[in-house]
Amino acid sequence: MEWAALISWIVTAGGGFVLLAIWWSRGGMRQREGSRIRPPLILSHFGLAALGLVLWIVYVANDSDALAWIAFAILLVVAVLGWTMFAIWWRRRQAGAGPVAVSEEGPTGQPAEQHFPVPIVALHGLLAVTTLVLVLLSALEV
Repeated sequence: MEWAALISWIVTAGGGFVLLAIWWSRGGMRQREGSRIRPPLILSHFGLAALGLVLWIVYVANDSDALAWIAFAILLVVAVLGWTMFAIWWRRRQAGAGPVAVSEEGPTGQPAEQHFPVPIVALHGLLAVTTLVLVLLSALEV
């Protein structure tokens, strides 16, 4: 089960990395106004997910129950941050994303996250839920 969780986590991270790259390349760090995903939120989601993955890899190598539960707790925080970002993205998408100032030099346009491909967002979310369940089951030694 822990190997399935590891594979699921790695694939989920791949999708998240694609979304982060799109956000970054579309000026996500330079956005200043409007309802959008702010840098501390997306970067903490990414950083904690990466930390949890590293701990999970160490768990798989060492079979330490404490590491499994720590990784699961971190993953719960990552999930809450992810749901928060999804809610921001979804509300903005439903409202029809309006202009957002990017920077003094840059153009005004949609928030960076509104360029996310819907299939990647959906797959990332589905895999994230799958990962959370697999990590829980592994920590419970089911």
